[in-house]
Amino acid sequence: MVRSSFSVLAVLLLLATACGSVSAYRGRDYTARYQARSSAAVGTTADAPAAAARSTDAGRQSRFFNPFNIFTLVKIENFVCAASNGNNGTCYTASECTNLGGVASGTCAKGYGVCCVFTKTCGETTRLNNTYFVNENYPGSFDSTGSCQLTVQKLSNNICQLRLDFDSFVIAQPEPNNHLCQNDQFTVSGAAPVPTICGINTGNHMYVDAGTASADTPITLSFVTTGGSFSRSWKVRVSQIPCNTIYTAESSCLQYFTGIQGTIKSYNFDFQNGAQLSNQDYTSCVRMERNFCGIQYTPCGEPGTTREMSFKLNGAEGDSITAQAGAACDKDWLIIPCATDNVNQPLTEMSDGNVCVDRLCGDRFHTLAGTNTSDAVYSFMKPFRLYYHTDAQEGSSETPDSGNTGFCLNYVQQPCTA
Repeated sequence: MVRSSFSVLAVLLLLATACGSVSAYRGRDYTARYQARSSAAVGTTADAPAAAARSTDAGRQSRFFNPFNIFTLVKIENFVCAASNGNNGTCYTASECTNLGGVASGTCAKGYGVCCVFTKTCGETTRLNNTYFVNENYPGSFDSTGSCQLTVQKLSNNICQLRLDFDSFVIAQPEPNNHLCQNDQFTVSGAAPVPTICGINTGNHMYVDAGTASADTPITLSFVTTGGSFSRSWKVRVSQIPCNTIYTAESSCLQYFTGIQGTIKSYNFDFQNGAQLSNQDYTSCVRMERNFCGIQYTPCGEPGTTREMSFKLNGAEGDSITAQAGAACDKDWLIIPCATDNVNQPLTEMSDGNVCVDRLCGDRFHTLAGTNTSDAVYSFMKPFRLYYHTDAQEGSSETPDSGNTGFCLNYVQQPCTA
């Protein structure tokens, strides 16, 4: 009986020691993986060697029998998750979510974690990826004057960009004469310059170049409201983008689109209530997908609209000045490098004798000046980019402009033929 009891005890000790070793190995594996990954959905690369060293020390300690080693502490990877309230969240443990000031909305990681949603409003600071910046009283409207600011601190020195997704963006329109954002405006400071915008920008986005400044250098997002009574609302998702990833935007791109097809809009474009903003100078980029060598742009539309309503850069309301191209576009223009109406490659002459043009303007989208209809435009220059420029005048210009709304274009990448 004594020998049998000692045998059982020996087996139990062997099993406990084995479980401790397995637990230590699993602990090292989870810890190294967790430390080497980002601290947020698109987060940063941590010091993996230091993490491995720390986990090795823990492993040495766990070689001695410890009954608690039978239980493995599972680390939660902080990936983007779909919250049950319709937002995007970040996967954390329940306690981490609470400690970070988030709100749990659904589960993730096979039920071991919660989808944590972070929301900030006026006067607050965040250094968490995937944070929503909303107006006071959101989802209610905001009808007051003042400055609402969110201070964003980078997760680490490896963060090169912020991506701002305007889930909701409705503030006052520009003043009616020259379309300047004098009443309400959205600005970014502490980073590379971006144009001031206002009006309706729901569904659009913006990339902010955070540069190589240290993580202690803040970036400030500001909504300034100084106009009269107006029902304003904003909800901006702030994502921190690491350097040199497949989803890092190309250099100098204020808008960055991926995929074979999509829609590109100038800021404050809206078929019903939009207006072309003055003092805009920025680049919209489309990532060239594998086995695609060209790109087609066509005017977009929606029920009750026409293609001609999708491109209005110059002219007076009610007067059709047709499509304009080249040197005639000297105030407001859209540059599509070597734009042509010919889908052939290599390029052949268009009907006006030119191989291609760069600047497009007027109130029809076409490469042939004087055309009264809008049509498809092609470009085979790489990378795929559009350069948009507007001056500081509309109604006050020598030839007054009015009723211009900017542009809305659908794009479809064209496959390589050789």
